Amino acid sequence: MNAPAKTDDFVAAQAPAKIPDGVYAETVLAVEHYTDRLFRFRMTRPAGFRFRSGEFAMIGLMVGDKPVYRAYSIASPAWDEELEFFSIKVPDGPLTSHLQAIKPGDTVLMRKKPTGTLVLDALTPGKRLYMFSTGTGIAPFASLIRDPETYEKFDEVILTHTCRDVAELKYGFDLIEEIRNHEFLAELVGDKLKHYPTVTREEFSHKGRITDLMANGKLFADLGVPALDPAVDRGMICGSTAMLKDTKDLLEKAGLVEGSNNKPGEFVIERAFVG
Repeated sequence: MNAPAKTDDFVAAQAPAKIPDGVYAETVLAVEHYTDRLFRFRMTRPAGFRFRSGEFAMIGLMVGDKPVYRAYSIASPAWDEELEFFSIKVPDGPLTSHLQAIKPGDTVLMRKKPTGTLVLDALTPGKRLYMFSTGTGIAPFASLIRDPETYEKFDEVILTHTCRDVAELKYGFDLIEEIRNHEFLAELVGDKLKHYPTVTREEFSHKGRITDLMANGKLFADLGVPALDPAVDRGMICGSTAMLKDTKDLLEKAGLVEGSNNKPGEFVIERAFVG
């Protein structure tokens, strides 16, 4: 691969004047742009960095002479030797306006302590796990659906992903394809994983907000599963603020109780967002 041009911006990203204390400085390995709003990238993983699938980290860049950080769910599973992130592009975002321009070889900063509530430990045992996501909220689930522990704990895993346009669903389809073709995940996952993509602005096989499709029963009819039952169903939610509230209300209406790392329950919500 040819080395990227040594622009001033690249040099600044490649060798910041001073890396802040207490953070990792990792190298970008690959970048893929899906649309003018979405991209993913992979970077090196520090040798001592440990996390639970579904957690997020604070990642950042040196902007001028100051580091700028935002919370990003780690999209790669805990066993992966690299770290993957899935990001929206915000033209005026303090971080994303710069992050969307990274290239292989650039340096990304990461604080050393991951955290988050979208972890299997925060759920009580169940049979069926729903992962409700909108937009880049699919990122923590990209980690969890590639983690063998998820399929050891649940008989059925249902990933829902709602976006505005069909093109924005591609990352989710790529994840499913990767799992189906993976040397050990394919056999482990088998038919346990169901993928339910929906869009809100274009014609598609599944159209509408996921909360509407839950409320009117279409989600369950399409999947061939019963309505939510707190005895067997567990949920994880990651998406827009409005989606979090509406999905939480539906789960609680069905009798599910919110959990946390300190007190496991029947569903959990991630409230950390990138901007």
